[in-house]
Amino acid sequence: MAFSERVSRLKSSLIREILAAAQRPEVMSFAGGLPAEAMLPKVEWAEMPLSLGQYGMSEGEPALREALAAEARALGLECTASQVLVVSGSQQTLDLAAKLYIDKGTEILLEAPTYLAALQIFQLFGADCLTVAQESDGPNLAQLRERLEQHRPAFIYLIPTFQNPSAVRYSEAKRAAVAALLDEFGVTLIEDEPYRELTFDGGSAKPIAGRLQKSSWIYTGTVSKTLLPGLRVGYLIASPDLFPHLLKLKQSADLHTNRIGQWQALQWIGTEKYQQHLSELRGFYRQRRDAFQTALERHFADLAEWNMPQGGLFFWLTLKQPLDTRTLLNEALANDVAFMPGEPFFPDPDKHHGHLRLNFSHIDPARLDEGLKRLAAVVRQAQLDKAA
Repeated sequence: MAFSERVSRLKSSLIREILAAAQRPEVMSFAGGLPAEAMLPKVEWAEMPLSLGQYGMSEGEPALREALAAEARALGLECTASQVLVVSGSQQTLDLAAKLYIDKGTEILLEAPTYLAALQIFQLFGADCLTVAQESDGPNLAQLRERLEQHRPAFIYLIPTFQNPSAVRYSEAKRAAVAALLDEFGVTLIEDEPYRELTFDGGSAKPIAGRLQKSSWIYTGTVSKTLLPGLRVGYLIASPDLFPHLLKLKQSADLHTNRIGQWQALQWIGTEKYQQHLSELRGFYRQRRDAFQTALERHFADLAEWNMPQGGLFFWLTLKQPLDTRTLLNEALANDVAFMPGEPFFPDPDKHHGHLRLNFSHIDPARLDEGLKRLAAVVRQAQLDKAA
């Protein structure tokens, strides 16, 4: 069977495989980035116009685009509704950007570590993935400058607010410096902010895209982490030079994002009930984060180091005695616990051993302590076996 050359680069998603293995009800899973089902809001459908069953505009529903533009301007990202494209989850933004920029061998720049599914799609299109090391407050600036001087990447992909997987939130100084460097070298920014609203300390910062003076940019977000992931409604906002190309790519991909999900998102975005929901969501996740921190201190203090996340859905652990965490998976699942190994979050996974990404939003708090206890035991045994 003759498939396209691209298919040879298609990698299966480890996270999907782990989630499939974790479907057994007895498994305590820290693997996925799933929102807590208890906090999925109650939605009403009775008022939905029948006309939404018809085809719609490729750009998205006009009222939703206006609402999203208003939200972005409130963050400091100057834009109009004409720059907003409603997409099928922000994952589609990455697909459209890859189609726009990447040929086989195209150089792009990423944080290390970075979002697993972004890596998957960029590599599918044949990108040569260059990286810049992530520090506790954002990328290593000296290394970023060096990469930009030595290469001319088609774009840089960044997750500046509660990064997945590291949970890092860029400082004001790093945001300003990154924007200045991208302007200096004329590099396009793709800024992904799915976790921005999930802040536990009230902190918020102007997007890097809103600080750019010269460079092109795509800013993307989603309602998947704050409303319903099943709606598959996200958005991108792009600089005017990029928007027409992204719109044509969207049209050729799926004509338009589902109008029923768009209508539901519009019932929330910019409303008082949405702000109330976000406040409750932050409080709920803050409690789960705190309980997770306590359990980690109990079971992992001698095994790993980590920073307590100020938002988002993940803890990122670095083992004090590194080992390939992918080798722990089978034993962990045999003990009815699932987690996400750290290696796949790097373009060159075999060079980055010793990290675990643990999700704290979805696990039942009553099972949290037992799950981390079992996972710690698996890590300890593996380190003993390695030392033997």
